[in-house]
Order: sequence, then structure tokens, then C-alpha cells
Amino acid sequence: MRKVADCRLHPSESGCTLTISGEEDEVLRAATEHACSVHGHTDSPELREQLRGILKDEQKPIPA
Repeated sequence: MRKVADCRLHPSESGCTLTISGEEDEVLRAATEHACSVHGHTDSPELREQLRGILKDEQKPIPA
């Protein structure tokens, strides 16, 4: 199942609105890079586990 990381669900000083979706490993890698480059976090196993914990299952679109 595809996963989603949505910055809008987590308060930040920058008011970030980025949403990342894809396979879990892809989203985790991209979310880690984003957290470090935009939000000033340091890449660590702890950060990756925190990010893994906030991933949500992507909702399938409702057919029109």
C-alpha cells in the first residue's frame, strides 16, 4: 500500500504544506531529506523512526 507524509499535519514555523506519497521506502527517504534540508533536522535512526510513525496509508480516490 502507498504511504503519505503530510507536513500540514505537523506544526512548523515555516507553515510547510508539502505532501509526499509513494511506496513506504520512497516516502521515508524523501521525507527524511525534506526534514533535514527544510526543517533543520539531523538525519538519524531516531528521525527515520519518528517519520515512519507519522506515515499514513494513501486513500484511494473516489470514482466520479
